[in-house]
Amino acid sequence: MVTEHLVETSLEIRTLKQIDELEKIQELEKIVWGMSEVVPTHQTLTAVKNGGLVLGAYYDEKLVGFQYSFAGFNGKEVYLCSHMLAIHPEFRHLGIGEKLKRAQREEALKLGYQLITWTYDPLESVNAYLNIGKLGAITSTYILNAYGEMNDSLNQGLPSDRFFVEWWLNDIHVSQKSKGIRFDERNFNSKYVLIEWKVNDIGLPIATSIHLSLDQHHGYLFVPIPSKFQQLKHLDLQLATDWRMKTREVFTYYFEKGWAVTDFFKLSSDDQKGVNFYVLTKRGENRGI
Repeated sequence: MVTEHLVETSLEIRTLKQIDELEKIQELEKIVWGMSEVVPTHQTLTAVKNGGLVLGAYYDEKLVGFQYSFAGFNGKEVYLCSHMLAIHPEFRHLGIGEKLKRAQREEALKLGYQLITWTYDPLESVNAYLNIGKLGAITSTYILNAYGEMNDSLNQGLPSDRFFVEWWLNDIHVSQKSKGIRFDERNFNSKYVLIEWKVNDIGLPIATSIHLSLDQHHGYLFVPIPSKFQQLKHLDLQLATDWRMKTREVFTYYFEKGWAVTDFFKLSSDDQKGVNFYVLTKRGENRGI
């Protein structure tokens, strides 16, 4: 059995630039997303030759994870667009995703980048905990149905709403996260939770009402999301859709009012069952927070 300790001692992460290495990426894509359509090797090869980056995570010389990025430009600055990160199902929850992102930051800085961007589903707690809670990425951009209808096993049945996140590699917020500094639970206040919820008979959280009247608050705001969204979606698609629509309304409203998602946490107590929390703060004039 592969354990986190074994991964810690035996995992190797390296940059991939050769055709045969990049072809292995396609095989892992199919396993992770269950789709026959994959990114062509000629595209990943061209990307790495033109400011892009592909990293592979190897355990006993077996590819168990990868990260693929390409160069982006928004009319003002060049950045690294992090397009895909995948971990083999047998190697999930072992910290490999975080190791790939940490390596991505190191390699991006070597290439001269200050910013990495990517998208992810705001309702996926595992991704939120890594991207926002541990890496220190932030977002104030909500994209409605970003990729249209998606038929893979993780996305089927719901609008493909996404956060567009910014990872400012040299920001003090990112540096603090890399040192393990987390959101202080003592700053949590249930008065400033923007979605009310209750738990049903089988333990699933139900979003009941939203609050769009706290944009003048000075301090933290909190948005709950289901702690196990894929399980919830599998058991009750209508309930999952309701969470999508209510969180969509809350995030788009507060982002327009100058708020940003800057942290993510779950309470160590059992008071808030079935949900984890995003932290919103007012975004300043700086690029980061």
